[in-house]
Amino acid sequence: MKLLLLGGTRFVGRHFAEAALAQGHDLTLFHRGQTNPGLFPGAREVLGDRDVALPADRWDAVLDFCGYVPRQVRRSAAEIEADLYVFISSISVYADFRVRGLTEEAPVKQPKRETEEVTPETYGWLKALCERELEGRRSLIVRPGILVGPHDYTGRFTYWPWRVAQGGEVLAQGRPGRPVQLLDARDLAVWLLQMVEKGKTGTFNATGPERPLTMGELLATCREVTGSDAVFTWVDRDLDLPLWIPEEKSGFDSIDNGKARTEGLTFHPLAETILDTLAWVESDPEGRAPR
Repeated sequence: MKLLLLGGTRFVGRHFAEAALAQGHDLTLFHRGQTNPGLFPGAREVLGDRDVALPADRWDAVLDFCGYVPRQVRRSAAEIEADLYVFISSISVYADFRVRGLTEEAPVKQPKRETEEVTPETYGWLKALCERELEGRRSLIVRPGILVGPHDYTGRFTYWPWRVAQGGEVLAQGRPGRPVQLLDARDLAVWLLQMVEKGKTGTFNATGPERPLTMGELLATCREVTGSDAVFTWVDRDLDLPLWIPEEKSGFDSIDNGKARTEGLTFHPLAETILDTLAWVESDPEGRAPR
């Protein structure tokens, strides 16, 4: 297939590009050249700014990994000739995380004001407005939750394998039984490619893991696979440690992923994700040990 990636050199897009090239697809990466230029010699690379000019050609599918404001998505969908528009959205579009088991039909956020500034407050409703720009078009909208694994520049998950591996007393927030949802970005990339190859459309939550996971289980697995002597001290305070979601918003960590699983979404074992993430932290030349 002839595929165009808007972005594609950072985290999820990077994993997707690797998977697509491994399957022999014709890949074009359109980006500004600020992150990992020349990363994929097997792909065509076009440098540019989507606010200025978009590549002129025809593709079987375009995958938008960097659409954050409606104006950008509206223009890309209108000007790029493609049979399928794949938009990477977010579960942050949902209006009420006090509700557990949110499905794709749950209400989404409405804008509180007109803005293109992407902040923690505006991110969710801007993504929801981007989705709206694709109504009436042949599109695949994917709403990931927290994505983890190698090349995760956020440090949200990376902090825990790294910190637990250091051993000693480890500060942990909330209660050990608090639910946690996370998905290895490599699993998302492989599933995305399969969906594109099958020409699937619609809206899908993309969360994991395969079975319910708690924060206590996550930290215990980090300790087990790293062989550290970490001891966890759990405190109920407003510390805002990585992966912390207040209990009153537990719906964020109980998103329904049944629709994506029916379409073939699979999951790395947690222990493998932890070890691969640590290997990346140790090998990355820029040093990704999180602050």
